[in-house]
Amino acid sequence: MRVLITGGAGFIGSHLAEALLGGGHQVTVIDDLSTGSFDNIAHLKGLAGFRYTIDTVMNEPLLAELVDQCDVVYHLAAAVGVRLIVEAPVRTLETNVHGTEVVLKAAAKKQRTVVVASTSEVYGKSDAVPFREDGDIALGPTVKHRWAYACSKALDEFLALAYWKERRLPVIIVRFFNTVGPRQTGRYGMVVPNFVRQALAGEPITVFGDGTQTRCFTYVGDVVGALTAIVTREEAYGGVYNVGNTEEISILGLAERVKALTKSASPIVTIPYDQAYESGFEDMPRRVPDLTKIRALIGYEPRVQLDEILQLVVEYQRTH
Repeated sequence: MRVLITGGAGFIGSHLAEALLGGGHQVTVIDDLSTGSFDNIAHLKGLAGFRYTIDTVMNEPLLAELVDQCDVVYHLAAAVGVRLIVEAPVRTLETNVHGTEVVLKAAAKKQRTVVVASTSEVYGKSDAVPFREDGDIALGPTVKHRWAYACSKALDEFLALAYWKERRLPVIIVRFFNTVGPRQTGRYGMVVPNFVRQALAGEPITVFGDGTQTRCFTYVGDVVGALTAIVTREEAYGGVYNVGNTEEISILGLAERVKALTKSASPIVTIPYDQAYESGFEDMPRRVPDLTKIRALIGYEPRVQLDEILQLVVEYQRTH
């Protein structure tokens, strides 16, 4: 299989590229390195079947050429991370919405299968936990930039499903819940790598908000396993699937677990959202996936649980 991964030098994209190459597939990566890093794919350089291009998916002629040469597109290129979303809302919207438009347009000309990476953020402020793919979404007001990312990814989903309905483009939408593991950066607000870095450095472990908000963390290897399996199932076309873990923990509890695991003397401090991000910042109190649909489709079960995930991240940061 010939695979194109947009955003392939990113955290999830690089792990996906690695797994696909290990399975004997040909992999092409395109990434503008705005949030990804060449270091993530440097070890793949020179391997048979691997090539990369440092460019943006907005380069339509180039993207059309790359799509023409592949069988499947994993569209992972996006502006991600709460801090980036709050600080650069224009970039968030343009990258996510127009980038997806370009990918789908090119894929439709050749009827290439497209897996579109979406996010649990699209559920917004819904309190219908666990979140089901057919559940309502509840976004906050447009004056709060916090919701720009969720809105942009929801538009991506609408557009992808429109291509499926109108042009029978084989598309699959996967909604990632908090995905973590080695190579993830905390630069844009990802909580686990930030907590681990702070704990190892003996710095205060900074919890935004009061810490009672809960999340479910998924190992990147489990996500990659789902991505490689789901693309082989034609019955997935035109569908939306949660990919995550149901082990729930509060952010304050996560900080305490990281502190204990690293044997750190770091104090745990809470920072109000207004200080951490912007005035009036809103967050979801819980974010838990319903995995019934993807379990029925590919037998998906997350294999790596939180303690092991944290240990892997700690080991990675200690050696890098």
